[in-house]
Amino acid sequence: MSSEAFNPNPTIFVPTKSKTAAAFLRSNSLWLDDGERHGDAEDYEEDSDEVEEIDQDEIFELIRSISDPEHRSMTLEQLAVVSAPQISFDSADAQRQSRRVTVEFTPTVPHCGMSTFIGLSIRVRLLRSLPNRFKVDIRVKPGSHQSEHALNKQLNDKERVAAALENPALLEVLEQCLAGATP
Repeated sequence: MSSEAFNPNPTIFVPTKSKTAAAFLRSNSLWLDDGERHGDAEDYEEDSDEVEEIDQDEIFELIRSISDPEHRSMTLEQLAVVSAPQISFDSADAQRQSRRVTVEFTPTVPHCGMSTFIGLSIRVRLLRSLPNRFKVDIRVKPGSHQSEHALNKQLNDKERVAAALENPALLEVLEQCLAGATP
């Protein structure tokens, strides 16, 4: 990673308070492995007839606290990189086999070199937290980045994502971003 900042003075937005963020993460996140999760893996089975619907706000709760890789003391929400309206779902198929969630994010500048890393952080958080019935699609907001098409292709290529996650240095920085902003 370059030591030069792509956006040394980002605009910071005031995040909204959520009453359910910690509770939702504690009860539904496979990512939290510190004993805060309630029940065993069987509690999270997808074969049950009762399939709890997950909405836009719950997805936002999962990704809002990811720290920006360039500005570690700020979250993606504070930098207005992600917001609830940028999250959408397609309709589930007849057998409820899978449902696609699309997250659009807005880089802070059109030439942001950390956009791929931000998208990877969002993808990993959602893959670790959502049930297997969800397919995740990460996209850059149209017109917000000069390499929009290439970024979207890279962020949704399973092989490229898998290769990135095999890089120990990249994985270490990713885990720090997923841990949240550090003051």
